[in-house]
Amino acid sequence: MTKNYILLFLFIISFSRVQAQDEAPTTVKNQFKINMLFPSLVYEHAFSDKNTLYSELGLGVGYRYNSFYDEGNVYFFPLINEQFRHYYNLKKRADKGKRTAYNSGNFLALNALYNFKSLSTNDKYGNYPQSFTVAALWGLQRTYKGRFNLEFNVGPGVNFDKYDTEFVPVGNFTLGWVIK
Repeated sequence: MTKNYILLFLFIISFSRVQAQDEAPTTVKNQFKINMLFPSLVYEHAFSDKNTLYSELGLGVGYRYNSFYDEGNVYFFPLINEQFRHYYNLKKRADKGKRTAYNSGNFLALNALYNFKSLSTNDKYGNYPQSFTVAALWGLQRTYKGRFNLEFNVGPGVNFDKYDTEFVPVGNFTLGWVIK
């Protein structure tokens, strides 16, 4: 009789652990990050099991080529980046035993990016005006042991500035750390 109670107790404990493992890693969490490749601060706010609002304040880098001078110019600008993200493969990653902690998964996102006026100028290329970009993105985020974070996203967008409206490719690659 005591053996039956012990077996029942062990079964309940093992079932609750399996249940907890299935639920916990398949939901996104709030997190702060520091990106080092292009310096920025990021806060990702979870407002449902699979959706977050990603907010970034940072420094962007651009490149333009001038055929008249036959040379290119790199420029730097402050930026604000907002993304509504939907993580679509957390359950599948968890079922395969892959890491899902710290929102490690693939996502689809609607992106709004505001670039402030360039901090660096060059007389040969002129000033780079403020611009606003709207894009649809596909991306992935992975956070490894030690909270090292890698993120990549890419997609088509439309850029608006005071001179022009144009279709542009949008892409981002970051390396950093999850703080909390």
